[in-house]
Amino acid sequence: MRAVVYRGVNDLRLETVPVPRLAAGELLVKVAVCGVCPTDIKKIQHGTVPPPRIFGHETAGTIVKIGAGNSSLVTRHSSLKIGDRVALHHHVPCLDCHFCRHHAFAQCATYKRTGITAGFEPAGGGYAEYVRVMPFVLPGVVKIPAKNSFAEGAMLEPVNTVLKAVRRLNLLRGDAVLVAGQGPIGLMFTRLLQLAGARVLATDLLETRLRLAKKFGAKWTMLVNSRQSTVVGRRRAMDRGLATVDWPLKAVDAAVIAVPSDAAVFEALARVRGGGQVLLFAHTKRDSNIQHSTFNIQLSTICLDEKDLIGSYSSDFTLQAEVARLVFSRRLDVRSLISHRFPLEQTAAAVALAAQPTANSLKVMVRVPADD
Repeated sequence: MRAVVYRGVNDLRLETVPVPRLAAGELLVKVAVCGVCPTDIKKIQHGTVPPPRIFGHETAGTIVKIGAGNSSLVTRHSSLKIGDRVALHHHVPCLDCHFCRHHAFAQCATYKRTGITAGFEPAGGGYAEYVRVMPFVLPGVVKIPAKNSFAEGAMLEPVNTVLKAVRRLNLLRGDAVLVAGQGPIGLMFTRLLQLAGARVLATDLLETRLRLAKKFGAKWTMLVNSRQSTVVGRRRAMDRGLATVDWPLKAVDAAVIAVPSDAAVFEALARVRGGGQVLLFAHTKRDSNIQHSTFNIQLSTICLDEKDLIGSYSSDFTLQAEVARLVFSRRLDVRSLISHRFPLEQTAAAVALAAQPTANSLKVMVRVPADD
């Protein structure tokens, strides 16, 4: 089969590799589409894991084979059969360890194992024509309804990560929430927070994304400059209807930082009222310290004003059924988030665009060989 193999930093090669062989109870899935995720971009561009690997974990496709032999997990999930159109989930926790009992699934040793591969060290494998799905991640497999596309199925994993983060916020209906960044992830936050009853203030550098934010449920939008901290041009913003004269709110009850901007963190901590929360979602690069010459954090205000600075990373397997209902019912309609689709042989170009998005790019997908 064809697969795009990671051979080193920014080195992705279309190669011919063996179709994965199955053990008892494993699934062979013919990949239809795989989303490009910032997590894989980081690994590809910074070489944080050794090659060779086949990346891609936001995967949907069709079951074409089931490994022979007894498997308690296959028995438990016996409704899965050849021909099913499915969305895959490459991380499933043990649900029993210290971290799982604290609902910190991303810290679970079982969760950190990748249960889907197209060859080499398991790394998701979605940038290939076929993937092998191991039994321990079968509980995360979701059937895609006939009315929904493979692309919608591939969006379950990123939506799951966002819903998990939303659930970390202690919100009441009517609370005001700042969402900094309106890329695909930020737009998902805007919609899910709006569905939860929050009033969302969406900020971004791009007017096109602010217009989308309105469609996804933002009550207010605000154009910011490259420092993520000030309104760009009072007259310009008013003329284009994208922002009020200044911050439309004196304070917000929570803030979600959906861009890796330190300045946005400082701004959010200043704008969140006492008892509020600032949630970091995009600061995933280790050894990155907050340093800024203009802003500073007074730790006493976090203590005295009882503000929380929290993080959320990866998905929550226990939310998978709810995520499927949201996406497949189109209460969260992810179709408008998908802006570009590249064939498998152009995976490197897909990764490059997702790493350096343009004004017209949002979610980038790889078709293997063709999406429905």
